[in-house]
This record gives sequence, structure tokens and C-alpha cells, in this order.
Amino acid sequence: MYKLIAKIFFNLKGWKVKGGIPPGTKKCVLVAAPHTSNWDFLYGSFAWKLFGLDVKYLAKKELFWFPLNIFLKALGGIPVDRKKSSNVVDAMAEIVKANDEIIVLMTPEGTRKKVDKWKTGFYQLALKANIPIVLGILNYGTKEAFIGLSFIPGGDMEKDFEMIREFYKDAIGCVPENFSVEAIRP
Repeated sequence: MYKLIAKIFFNLKGWKVKGGIPPGTKKCVLVAAPHTSNWDFLYGSFAWKLFGLDVKYLAKKELFWFPLNIFLKALGGIPVDRKKSSNVVDAMAEIVKANDEIIVLMTPEGTRKKVDKWKTGFYQLALKANIPIVLGILNYGTKEAFIGLSFIPGGDMEKDFEMIREFYKDAIGCVPENFSVEAIRP
């Protein structure tokens, strides 16, 4: 039902999905950017359903109140207590290792506001779990949800982040001034 709603919504809004996760990829970190608006969750969740993906994503536990928690968990949400100093990357790496197939969606900006620097948890998770990073764009300028570049991080963050910056250089967020390619750095 959600996929049908997504298809109708995308058609009405003139959005398209392009690309996809490489065939045969059973586990990966799917990076979603730009993340500049609350609308990103709606467009993003519609996009991943249209791509046929079953993703898991982290969200602040404050969002998981009844009855919204039912909806968020049904879409793959995992509540995170950001006030506790737990090692989320290590915990997620264990979850990834324990599953035969899993796509972990992460938004490295960590907020909808403009940031000076991306969080690197997505990169650390991919390294620890030995899985590829797949890059996705919600491009409000072209009205495309695009999944493109996939790579295994090599541990040279400068080099890998240069490739990521290049991928996102033409991305336009819902609130364009809240996205900065210069923030994509280790």
C-alpha cells in the first residue's frame, strides 16, 4: 500500500527514481543526502519503497512516540538515545554482521540545518562491517531520487571523501542553502 501511495505521489509531483543498488549487494550503508528538510523523510521513504529496498535507519528516540512509533518501525526505524554515550557504530556493525541481508540508511549531515562537517559514522560502519557504501541523492533541483556510486571504503578518508564530494557536487536539497559540498570532509 505504501509503495502505491509513493508511486502516485511521485507521479503527481513529477519525481523519478534512477539508478539503484548494484545487483547482488546483500549488505551496505546507503548514504542519503542532502538532508535539509523534514520533507526529506517523506520523499526518501517513498523513494526507497519505489527502489524496492528494505532499509534500516537510525532516528532520535524522541520521534518514537505512540502511534508514530508503529509507522517509523514499520519503515525500518531504530530509535537511538543520543544522550547516552553508547557506541552506535559498534552496535550497528554487530547488527550488520548478524544479518545475511541489510541496508543501513544514514544521513551524515545528522540534522536538517547547514553543517560545517559531515559525521563519519557511515564510513566507520562500512569499514567495521566490511560492507560497501552506496551513495544516494534526493535532488530537489532535478526531482530525482538517484542511487549511484558504490564503493568499498579503502581507509584513506581524504581520498574517499573526495570521491563522495564529487558525487554530491550538483545536488540540491529542499532547502538549498542548508547543503554544503564543502562539509563533505573527514
